[in-house]
Amino acid sequence: MATNEIQENALNNMGVDKTPFAASMLFPLFRATLWGLTGYFAAAWITALLLHTVIVNPLPATVGYVAGLVCWLMGSGVWEGWIRRAFGGKEAPTYTGIERYFRFGPDSKSTAVRYVILNILTFFFAGMAAMAIRIELLTPDSTSWWLSEIQFNQTFGIHGLMMLLGVVASAIVGGVGYYLIPLMLGTRNVVFPKLLGLSWWLLPPATFAVFMSPTIGGFQTGWWGYPPLAQNSGSGIVWYVLGAATILVASLLGAINIAGTMVYMRAKGMSLGRVPIFVWGLFAAATILVVESPATYTGALMDLSDMIAGSHFYTGPTGHPLAYLDQFWFLFHPEVYVFILPAFAIWLEILPAAAKRPLFARGWAIAGLVGVSMLGAMLGVHHYFTAVSDARMPIFMTITETVSIPTGFIYLSAIGTIWGGRLRINAAVLLVLMAMMNFLIGGLTGIFNADVPADLQLHNTYWVIGHFHYTMLGGVIFTWIAALYWWFPKVTGRKINEFWGKFHAWWFFVFFNCTFLPMFIAGIDGMNRRIAIYLPYLHGINLFISISSFFLGAGFLIPLANLLYSWRYGPKAEANPWGSNGLEWQIKSPTPYVPYPAGTEPEVVGPNDNYAAEAKDPFIWVSTPSK
Repeated sequence: MATNEIQENALNNMGVDKTPFAASMLFPLFRATLWGLTGYFAAAWITALLLHTVIVNPLPATVGYVAGLVCWLMGSGVWEGWIRRAFGGKEAPTYTGIERYFRFGPDSKSTAVRYVILNILTFFFAGMAAMAIRIELLTPDSTSWWLSEIQFNQTFGIHGLMMLLGVVASAIVGGVGYYLIPLMLGTRNVVFPKLLGLSWWLLPPATFAVFMSPTIGGFQTGWWGYPPLAQNSGSGIVWYVLGAATILVASLLGAINIAGTMVYMRAKGMSLGRVPIFVWGLFAAATILVVESPATYTGALMDLSDMIAGSHFYTGPTGHPLAYLDQFWFLFHPEVYVFILPAFAIWLEILPAAAKRPLFARGWAIAGLVGVSMLGAMLGVHHYFTAVSDARMPIFMTITETVSIPTGFIYLSAIGTIWGGRLRINAAVLLVLMAMMNFLIGGLTGIFNADVPADLQLHNTYWVIGHFHYTMLGGVIFTWIAALYWWFPKVTGRKINEFWGKFHAWWFFVFFNCTFLPMFIAGIDGMNRRIAIYLPYLHGINLFISISSFFLGAGFLIPLANLLYSWRYGPKAEANPWGSNGLEWQIKSPTPYVPYPAGTEPEVVGPNDNYAAEAKDPFIWVSTPSK
């Protein structure tokens, strides 16, 4: 079993701290917040003083953000837990108890738990922005009593960016993936655990900056940051750009860990053909991020340079605004596959265990995940068919429609797995089946967006809003909640309440479809997206959508309450409550700090998703000699 220095230290100090929670454990969070705010205001004020301007102008806001981010990281424990050693000092000890959740550290499991908590908080605030949008759209001309048009633009821009980068981008990859990947591969940690820990600590300042951007002028570009509108927007566009770039860098750090851990840290006997399907989904997503995210966050920083440094990458006499589109969508359409590929893999991880049948066409399913990753890297241009030459249209239309082929492999694998089986329907399985139905609708409606003649008619209408939410909210978020329910016993040692889990699933499914299915009709009828005022003949359908969305939003309180209550009072779960063959279920629950103690390690002798009656156990445990 591959072991790095941090893992070796953990093995040498197996005694896990059982100290109960104390308020003093929050000190690194308070210190990071204090240092971050102090660093921001000091740097912004000094810059403004030197330039004879105010601190909310773009350049002071930029300098302040960078200084505040560095101070936040140092205060969180990065200094004593990592950097101090490079200057000859002594590195802080590795914490194994509750306090590891509140400070920088190398434990991938505590990093993943922090991701889940931040994703839930971000989802709440971004969801409140969505509710504000739907209140605005209750009537055709409601800007006089609720949001002005400027405030409406700021609200849907924050909602879009935070739901995508603050929630969907890391909900499954971060909160679920970073917890499970070392357990599923039979290793004690990820390949670069401190780098993974750093990825989370980059997120709170970035998220906070985007949410607070209206306080320094906001931005009018939506979540895209398109020039030249960005240069003529409020100063808040600076925090949009810096926040988005920071989150993308954090995603890249996580992607490096996913790819490196899969390649270098697999258990003995785990060939690529035996790697769990969920890890394959994470790997397919990680390759997209490693290859393509640098182009997009570089484009964002070039956009920022045009604002604060007077460069002309996209503006001015030598700038080319359409070049930003190529850099932006080079990642941001493939980014949706970063979101959905791990969700696909969760379907194929859960369904065989629930149906007690082997994963059907496993090789084709892996080919589908990798194929979507490869083709998805080449089709972002369909987002702006209205702005490209005729010669580019048929090329990217063909590539976009071709991606449905490897996606079909995944669906056929899922359907073939449950075909003829006796599926045990619990809340997690129910949500997976609903996610499959939702994404199918999203995929079928996406064909029209890929087809040039249809897209030229449907572009910038609510058809696109409906399609996108069926894939992201209907596919990814349904699956995320299913994964939280399924692996909840692994983290807490308890089960969620199945009644409320199923009740929420049906509530969610009904009101989700009541909210977003009518958007296809509204789009065909001429309802444009990104607008606060619309023609009166669209009032009825918008009223129905808004009321349905309020019920949908309220429904998210059910799983939150279920998870919180079950974490404290839920029924104790047995070690392997679902009868899964996954390696993560072959160790104690909740997961100990060191999941595979010294002296023993798993050896893989078969795939973990073969549930045939005559199949042998996929793992054996072997003794390892002490050093």
